[in-house]
Amino acid sequence: MKKVALAGATGLIGGQLLLQLTADESVEEIRVLVRRPLPTNDARIKVIQLAFTDRQAIAGALAGCDTVFCAVGTTRKKTPDLAEYRKIDFDIPVTLAQLSAEAGVRSFHLVSSVGASVKSNNFYLKIKGETEEAVSKAKLARIVLYRPSLLLGKRNEIRIAEIISSWIVPLLTFLFPPDYKPIRAELVARAMIRDAKQQAQGVTVAHYSQMVR
Repeated sequence: MKKVALAGATGLIGGQLLLQLTADESVEEIRVLVRRPLPTNDARIKVIQLAFTDRQAIAGALAGCDTVFCAVGTTRKKTPDLAEYRKIDFDIPVTLAQLSAEAGVRSFHLVSSVGASVKSNNFYLKIKGETEEAVSKAKLARIVLYRPSLLLGKRNEIRIAEIISSWIVPLLTFLFPPDYKPIRAELVARAMIRDAKQQAQGVTVAHYSQMVR
């Protein structure tokens, strides 16, 4: 894992990934794909501002990378239009996976969600399931799909419901099925980086127990 690309660096998990990758001296270059400017003072971080509909620009950004992390996602509050929502939660990850395969990237790591299923009646979970299915078809040596439940950590935006949940839910963790236990974003990021350094092949789904282990 010498040259990596990261999409979704402004989110909770993406921010942790960037922080931990920057602290990892074995990583030579971190290409951060963003739509808006992202200030940085680390020489190893290369911020690449592009439109995620520009396949040529994305292909250029991924050239020479061996690992790609995708932590892109939105919410219904931020993106109420379902067509626009799909462009972010489905189109971007799938495009990244396809172009990663064409660029010769070895491993692709996608943040999904517990409960993701193409058969779900829930719009969010159905989109996640469809995204997983499409990404899994990319011709990459290694694909890992991470399915965290409630994410714990400090966000840049205020989400009242999640703030309340982050206080209450951990006290009731023992009542949750294993895969649905809340997890800190930093642990998800750590698991993603750990997995990226493994030489395993194929498609793997990582739930709570795999990530915290």
